[in-house]
Amino acid sequence: MVFKLNLSEKGKSWKLEIEDELFVGKSLGDVVKGEEIKPELEGYELRISGGSDSAGFPMSKDVEGLGLKSVLLKKGWGMRTPGEGLRLRKTVRGKVISNAISQINLDVVKAGKKPLKEIFPDQNMPKEKKETPKPEEKK
Repeated sequence: MVFKLNLSEKGKSWKLEIEDELFVGKSLGDVVKGEEIKPELEGYELRISGGSDSAGFPMSKDVEGLGLKSVLLKKGWGMRTPGEGLRLRKTVRGKVISNAISQINLDVVKAGKKPLKEIFPDQNMPKEKKETPKPEEKK
């Protein structure tokens, strides 16, 4: 199973894909050492903050287990305008990571020696300015 990881630190995020079963059985809020994911992430500590499955159902820290559950929510989770007493039933996935999860969000708790900008040099680079062709003048 391929997990798509989103590592976030101070408003920036870096993407990474791994095929390891390292995250199976862990739950939201657990801390993972960076070197377990990739040797370059030595010294980093990452907290699992969220994720979603292949169908797009988000993980919820309030739902125990690893299956899908339909819960009644008051605000957030795709609700446009939470009115007075408005509640919607939404399907969410439990807080335990299984093989059904495809994307995992990780927050940096402790930074390592090497900054993430050097570990992932090809990501978060400024976009190049595209030169627009000048329109030809009419004679």
